[in-house]
Amino acid sequence: MNWEWIIIAVYSISLLFIFFFSLGQLHLTWHYLRAKKQAKNEHIDPKAKIPDNWPKVCVQLPVYNERYVVSGLVDKVCQLDYPSDLLQIQVLDDSTDDTTEILTEKINSWKAKGVNIELIRRPDRKGFKAGALQYGMEASDAEFIAIFDADFLPDSNFLKTTIPQFQHPGVGVVQTRWGHVNKDYSLLTKLQAFGLDAHFTIEQVGRSHAGSFINFNGTAGVWRKETIIDAGGWSADTLTEDLDLSYRAQLKGWKFLYREDVESPAELPIIMPAIKSQQFRWNKGGAETARKNFGKVLRSNIGLSNKIHAFFHLFNSSIFIAILITALLSIPMLYIKSIHPELLVLFQIGSVFLVGFFSIAIFYWVANKYLIPEKHGWYFIRTFPVFITVSMGLSLHNALAVAEGLLGFKSDFIRTPKFNLSQKGESWKTNKYIKLQFSWLSMLEALLAVYFAFGIFLGFHLKDYGLIIFHFMLMMGFMMVFFHSVKPGMK
Repeated sequence: MNWEWIIIAVYSISLLFIFFFSLGQLHLTWHYLRAKKQAKNEHIDPKAKIPDNWPKVCVQLPVYNERYVVSGLVDKVCQLDYPSDLLQIQVLDDSTDDTTEILTEKINSWKAKGVNIELIRRPDRKGFKAGALQYGMEASDAEFIAIFDADFLPDSNFLKTTIPQFQHPGVGVVQTRWGHVNKDYSLLTKLQAFGLDAHFTIEQVGRSHAGSFINFNGTAGVWRKETIIDAGGWSADTLTEDLDLSYRAQLKGWKFLYREDVESPAELPIIMPAIKSQQFRWNKGGAETARKNFGKVLRSNIGLSNKIHAFFHLFNSSIFIAILITALLSIPMLYIKSIHPELLVLFQIGSVFLVGFFSIAIFYWVANKYLIPEKHGWYFIRTFPVFITVSMGLSLHNALAVAEGLLGFKSDFIRTPKFNLSQKGESWKTNKYIKLQFSWLSMLEALLAVYFAFGIFLGFHLKDYGLIIFHFMLMMGFMMVFFHSVKPGMK
């Protein structure tokens, strides 16, 4: 009986975490709707007064082997509408391929037109992106630092929209919403856009409205240089240097503003290996940042509600561990339920956790309603089930990344390859950065698809149909992730 109660306890704890995480998302949805109704923020003013004297701004472009997208990035940044004598552009190039040659030619062309742009190369790649940003910042006397990753294509009015928000002296960062230049390239890009759009609407606006900590998203935002210095500068001891610095700065009392109405278009990864690379960095880095900073949050003098939001913010990637544990134990739970009918009441009580699923559905429904109001209903119905299914299929990969972060296992910063492809049918096969390798993890994902197929069979065999849909989604999720992981390597 002991092993059965251990399984029940672990299963229940995992369900409880998922339940409270879902309630947290529902609470953010409530704050988002309130923010929309009020249509205001304590510091954000879409019609902020234009400064009498514009401040000096440095635009940093951290680059590492980005031959396919750097030309578009440089062209867009050099077309920013801002006083030329107050605009400095730093291309922080750590590349080891012909990206540097492409950049040199492009930069010389813009220099000849009078643009203040320079190519900066460090002696080594120490600290990866964080190290490059710190290196460039120390070489600039600008008051504000704007940052764009290599695949971003900012609008020309970006600086004149964001810089006026800094007239409030306590504002340290203005972050903008990501757009997607290749959303319709494939099913995978549509699903990524679906998930990211919810973050860049409900989570960012909801946390801001609640007065909770939000985060700089690594790109498409502007920092007050003083804020970075006051918070201790860029650090490379986590894979999400942006989230880490965000928390250190807000713990120092700096305010972060989020502009949902300002969109900065960028590229989404188009193949599963690239998606996994990005997901690994985000999820492991988030866990590393939680390990590093949550103790400081607990010891701070912010309110209890904000500490709870910070917990679910910093540990949000841990949801994948809870999902994986719940999924793996759900089949043994079928056996336990069948041989212990006296525990039926306990299982019936557990059904209340279905509320968590509906909370997540509401979360994504509202996000899509405000972003694509003209067709959100049909789009949501078609996309949400597939999105949840694939998210379940990624739970093994992402849970392992989170576990590494929480346990303190270190790894290098692995960039996500860019493609510069947006139209259906365009081939990525010539991309020199894609080095496909066989992964035993993919085989484990295939075995898990079989495991949950057995769960479906067991449910029918025991005439217990409560988890059939759950096991079907898990089977399809792991099958889809396995298929899209090995498909790029097929001839």
